[in-house]
Amino acid sequence: MKNSKEYRLSFTERAREIVLQMTLREKIGLMAGDETVLSSMGGGQYNVRPYTAGGCARLGVPQMKFCDGPRGCVSGRSTCFPVSMARGATFDPELEARVGEAIGKEIRANGGNFYGGVCLNVPYHPGAGRSQEVYGEDARHIAKMGAALIEGVQKHNVIACIKHFAFNSMENARFYVNVTADKRTEREIYLYQFKKCVEAGAGAVMSAYNRYDGQFCGSNRYLLRDVLKGEWDFDGFVISDFFFGTHSTAKCIDAGLDIEMHFRRYYQYAFIKAALRQGKITPEQIDEAALRIVRTLLAFTSAEEECRYTPDLIACKEHVALAREVAEKSITLIKNEGLLPLDRHTHKRIALVGDLCDTENIGDHGSSMVRPPYIVTLKQAIERDYPDVKFDYVPTKQVSAFSSVIRNADAVIVMCGCDHGDEGEFIFTIGGDRADLGLHRAELEMVRLAGSLNPNTAAVVTGGNMIRVHEWKNSVKAILMAYYPGMEGGSAIADILFGKVNPGGKLPFVIGQRDEDFPRMNWRAANAHYGYYHGYQKLDKDNVRCDYPFGFGLSYTETALSDIRLQSVSAAEATFSVTVENTGDRDGSEVPQLYIGFFNSAVDRPVRMLVDFSKVYLKAGESETVTLRVTKSELAYYNKEAAAFTEEDIEYIAYIGADEQSAARNAIPFRFSDESN
Repeated sequence: MKNSKEYRLSFTERAREIVLQMTLREKIGLMAGDETVLSSMGGGQYNVRPYTAGGCARLGVPQMKFCDGPRGCVSGRSTCFPVSMARGATFDPELEARVGEAIGKEIRANGGNFYGGVCLNVPYHPGAGRSQEVYGEDARHIAKMGAALIEGVQKHNVIACIKHFAFNSMENARFYVNVTADKRTEREIYLYQFKKCVEAGAGAVMSAYNRYDGQFCGSNRYLLRDVLKGEWDFDGFVISDFFFGTHSTAKCIDAGLDIEMHFRRYYQYAFIKAALRQGKITPEQIDEAALRIVRTLLAFTSAEEECRYTPDLIACKEHVALAREVAEKSITLIKNEGLLPLDRHTHKRIALVGDLCDTENIGDHGSSMVRPPYIVTLKQAIERDYPDVKFDYVPTKQVSAFSSVIRNADAVIVMCGCDHGDEGEFIFTIGGDRADLGLHRAELEMVRLAGSLNPNTAAVVTGGNMIRVHEWKNSVKAILMAYYPGMEGGSAIADILFGKVNPGGKLPFVIGQRDEDFPRMNWRAANAHYGYYHGYQKLDKDNVRCDYPFGFGLSYTETALSDIRLQSVSAAEATFSVTVENTGDRDGSEVPQLYIGFFNSAVDRPVRMLVDFSKVYLKAGESETVTLRVTKSELAYYNKEAAAFTEEDIEYIAYIGADEQSAARNAIPFRFSDESN
């Protein structure tokens, strides 16, 4: 299979022959980016072209050509897809694989061959600044979506890089914080999805800035050499995070960091030669790094091409349409008391309230920032696509001044939430982690006042993770979670508001009632300990109520789950079936979800943990039977004493539903055993 591990390993002997012919200077030449501090910013903008590293023209070794992500190809004027958190809300790996293909094509068309945009870090706390780059709060959900992205990207001979390895869930303190965790938490929560994506065939791994257990991740021998390259038998190469991802020459090479990106600081020829002379590193370690780099580059540049990657693929009609489709399938309706969809004959005049209605809000302005050829705001979309609808635009702080306009409107759409100044990659004074999970005071007052003036008020919320709604949700009749919906986000929101599109997103995180329900965080701490429980599993364990559960999302149609049963069971796997029916009068989708609970486990376990899900698209009146699976090995716990995962012969409980809490009503006890028994 193209770009699988087996395929890449078939290039080992050829790569070894090349490395044997290389001089030490040529080998070291492979091991760092070719940029300088000034040239790398491309006139003040990050990654406007691919960043090159290594290569050896004499021996036919191509350069690595890096393009960042994850909401699209950062280089050029590429398609801006919804952020990963929004794509996680689709719960649709097949759709995510299509996104990966589009991104892979645009990277190739931009001249790149490497994608640094598969972000897998579990947000320990929903205020984590770069949550928007991840698919959600659950490691298994992240793993399934990440594997799909890798599949799509690598189909077009682009090396997919998973990041940031590991425990990189604090933004403001990312350059110095030392994270600790017990071994079960490490293996079951924070390394799980990385292992799954290595098994899915990712060709590269990026180390993290932070420390883990006292060592910077770029020089953490335990993470890179012992676990990643040793236990997991990873065949690709490891690159550092940019600028400040390396802190040493010898320690990083000894730990297994193959490439320093994106320019040379510690991997200079003189420094490495001195470390060799002093015996701090070995020639075999240099050869190993060179072999991994050459083998991977040869495999990806030698594979058969899917198509010609010409510039007209960049932000082409098909990719922009896909970005709009993803936005439509991600936006999540979490409350609707009969207001949505709006009727163009009844709601002839609406009020658009809030600055974000007319703001190009596609996510943070850090390394993941894509520069598409255009961005559609909600205001622009209604002007363009719904010319018969009259509207008044009211800025955030002008609600009182326009109170009569809001009061007399047939419906009010309030747009609120976060933008790049509130969260994201921390750059000087913008972005970073969120200390408060609620709305800004001005927006909170805006929502409450608008809702009091007009009972037909709906709120559209933007943001990269949970935003607290508890103190204002009763002020409005409907709430849409739009995340950061990409370049066509305004179009998708408008079409959902007016019913042209049926919302199908599901929350990839729990929405709690209080900030205190989540782990305590000091975002500028020198030391941080990650506990086993976070997100919905923590709220369940603490018996704390949420406003909206993980996996929750409403629709304009009605669906029903029935005939939920244990279909088959063996010593290794249990299979469940559920019939999903669209009982409404319009086409829609549903996501049956399988959670597992534990009875008499030897260790403390979650009340329920997600293990499988399936996105189902159904026409009105249509039904489909869905199969969900869990293996016994997936439910093993990490045994510190044995330094291995331990499977348990205990009773398990399967929970199946349309979200985490509704699943609790459908409990099926079972044991893994041969069916004949």
